Amino acid sequence: QVRLVESGGGLVQAGDSARLSCAASGRTLSSYAVGWFRQAPGKEREFVAAISRNGGSTYYADSVRGRFTISRDNAKNTVYLQMNSLKPDDTAVYYCAARSNSYSGSAYYTGRYEYDYWGQGTQVTVSS
Repeated sequence: QVRLVESGGGLVQAGDSARLSCAASGRTLSSYAVGWFRQAPGKEREFVAAISRNGGSTYYADSVRGRFTISRDNAKNTVYLQMNSLKPDDTAVYYCAARSNSYSGSAYYTGRYEYDYWGQGTQVTVSS
């Protein structure tokens, strides 16, 4: 079983950048596809980005494509979410999630129920 811990959230200004990290322990993260999700108050948890096990494929929600970049360093057992040009609408708790039984080069896992393990989340607040 893999354990995930997010970090890097906080309060930023609109237009600023931030980088979230998702550190894994317990098992090697290279065994999992990893996704980022977010949940704003009163809203459902939504898909943000995903990366394949080998890091060769990525997929983004339309709302963040071109602004956010997901990457992974399997040697460090960590996945990152670089967020640029942040907007107040990006305010949410951000969660990383890991999926077992994924194809090495596939990142097209966008549903919450496609992931097996979740972190506790990190708050990102973007002020206008």
